[in-house]
Amino acid sequence: MIDTAYAMGTAPGGAGAQGGGFAAFIPLIIIFVIFYFLLIRPQQKKAKEHRKFLDNLKMGDNVLTVGGLHGTVTGLTDQVITLEIADKVRVKVARSYIAGASPTQREGAEKESK
Repeated sequence: MIDTAYAMGTAPGGAGAQGGGFAAFIPLIIIFVIFYFLLIRPQQKKAKEHRKFLDNLKMGDNVLTVGGLHGTVTGLTDQVITLEIADKVRVKVARSYIAGASPTQREGAEKESK
């Protein structure tokens, strides 16, 4: 019976001891900070720039849609943009489906800034 009681005791090295409560959360906090600066923050910054671009659209801007259409803005409302994609061919596109400035417009803006 003494052998059984001795076998149930803790090891002399303290193998059964657990770390502090806050110390266990430090790696999780560090991982969250890394994810924030590498993933979340850049995505929020890009979304903010895209919203600013959509708010500053004006007639005559060349844009590219998410579907790949290149066109010139001929009409603007709060939710819909009318694009002219060819002579006398106009399509209405939801404002949220505008991906950005057309590459031809970006090249022209870069040349003007130099």
